[in-house]
Amino acid sequence: MMPLPRRGLMLAAPALIAAREVGAQGAFTRPVRLVIPWAPGGTTDILGRIVAEPLAQALGQPVLVENRSGASGNVGSDVVAKAAPDGHTLLFGSMSTHAMNHALMRSMPFDGVADFTPLAMLGFAVNTMVIHPSLPARTVPEFIAHARANPEKVAYASAGPGSTNHLCAALFESMTGVRMVHVPYRGGQPAVTDTVAGQTQLLFSAATQTMPHVQGGRLRLLAVTEAARWTRQPEVPTVAESVPGYEMAVWYGAFGPKGMDPALQQRLNAELNRILSLPAVHERLAGMGVEIAPESTEAFAARLRADAEKWGALIRRLGIEAS
Repeated sequence: MMPLPRRGLMLAAPALIAAREVGAQGAFTRPVRLVIPWAPGGTTDILGRIVAEPLAQALGQPVLVENRSGASGNVGSDVVAKAAPDGHTLLFGSMSTHAMNHALMRSMPFDGVADFTPLAMLGFAVNTMVIHPSLPARTVPEFIAHARANPEKVAYASAGPGSTNHLCAALFESMTGVRMVHVPYRGGQPAVTDTVAGQTQLLFSAATQTMPHVQGGRLRLLAVTEAARWTRQPEVPTVAESVPGYEMAVWYGAFGPKGMDPALQQRLNAELNRILSLPAVHERLAGMGVEIAPESTEAFAARLRADAEKWGALIRRLGIEAS
């Protein structure tokens, strides 16, 4: 080969550097493991299976969904925390695994903030405040007045100590001064069933679980717990409109192990945000009661840190431990 002239070398150098960077930061050379730290059939699992195919097309490699449940999401999350940070092992986790478990459990195999690279906010599960129709309240202020007039007479159901149902109600008590009775169940479905039956009178739970009963007149919807109103039912107020500062936004997020290359982190953020905004994906998630909320990696990381501090402080102050 004839040697390149000096000017040719100068022009070629940036291109060679760029090529090396693309190879280091963006090349996927084998199938990608997408770990779901919960059993098949839940919201996180469905999210993963919806996203897997378009993500595989974008990355040029199969995306294999792997359910690794156990220990309230810790088993699967720990697999990703200890994986190589090359983008070939990803996690679809939730607020509970990353912002709550550290305070709920005496021993943790990982740090939900420090041991992961935040990639993208996947969305929020619309979370509702519902009551049994026997209660004489149709708004949040009317419910607060009734609960204050009847201390420890209103019972609220949850999926167990430390569940989001429990923390929603505990935060509500803390911010309003009402005193209620906590009735924990072994899972969300029996909590819904007994609230419908009137054995308990209040439940904070995902719209996917409560709305069929609201539509059937078996439960009364008072509000949603997010900071903004539900786009599909904008007439329903937020709890915060009556209790300023109240918010429980149950989110799902995508993570990688700590130490991922920032360029790879940004690429995955862009791809996931694009996929979630596809009309077919957006509509399917909305039908499940999941609202997408595209965020930058910086905004998602800030949310993660703020929620870990917020919920950790509340859990410790109330002395709540996971069952």
